[in-house]
Parts: sequence; C-alpha cells; structure tokens
Amino acid sequence: MTQTPPSPQSDKRPDDFDLEDFLPFLLNQTAEVTGKAFQSIYRARYGLTRTQWRVLAIIGRYGGLTGRAICDIAHEEKTRVSRAVAAMEQEGLLSRAESPEDKRAEILSLTEKGQTVFADLGREANAFDARLKAALGPEKDRQLRAIMATLRNIEPDR
Repeated sequence: MTQTPPSPQSDKRPDDFDLEDFLPFLLNQTAEVTGKAFQSIYRARYGLTRTQWRVLAIIGRYGGLTGRAICDIAHEEKTRVSRAVAAMEQEGLLSRAESPEDKRAEILSLTEKGQTVFADLGREANAFDARLKAALGPEKDRQLRAIMATLRNIEPDR
C-alpha cells in the first residue's frame, strides 16, 4: 500500500532546503519506482532479490569477476553482494574459482543454469527498457541518457 506523503510546510523561505526539489532525492525516487516495476519480473519468475539480479546481470554482461569488482560496478555493499553470491551459488546459478592473479580472491562465473536465467531475464529487461523508451519518446530518452552520463561523471566535493 502506498502511503500519501504529508504536505510540505507552507511557511518555507526561498533559501530553505526543499527535499522534493533535491535532484539526488528525485533520482532515487525514479530509480526505486522503475526498479520495483522490473523487480516484479525477476522475483516472480526466479525468486531473485534485487542484489541477486544485479549480480546476475553484471556477471552475465562482463563475465567472470571478483566480488569486489561486482561491488564497484553495482555500487553495492560487500555484505549484500556476499549474501547474494552465497544464495545464488546454492541455487546453482554461479560458481567460484580461485583467481589466477590473486590466490586470496575468487572469480565468480555464471553456471549453465545461470546463463539460461540471464538470457531469459535479459530478454525481459530489453522489453522493459523498450517500454520505458516508448513512454519517453526517442528525443527525451536520448536526453535523459546523456544527462545521466554527465551526472555519473561528476566528482564529489571533498
């Protein structure tokens, strides 16, 4: 059930912080809404969590990777990725092998079953993405992707 947010305070001054106009908040809301819409597909079909889907998609796209590399690509916490990897290994979706470069690291790869799930969900992801693109139209889709690329390259102030 979606809860209606409270009304913003009306005695706001022009220089006050406005959460509803704060770009990181708006981006997060958009990511949550679209992410949850696609989550219904991979959860219903394969029982995957969001982190498991991300791990599957990343390994499917890039091939064998370490857990650290997956964390870096997904911007995900190590503990979440570790739990996802353990569950996926138990389900037979991925396997571990010792890294030839670093004996302390493991390379995670999709099993044949994992590759099949990735291919199926990849088709679903492409169809979902096509629906989003159609809702935006070609020009807005191109602009949005360009804007997001710009935002991903902004260096944080320290």
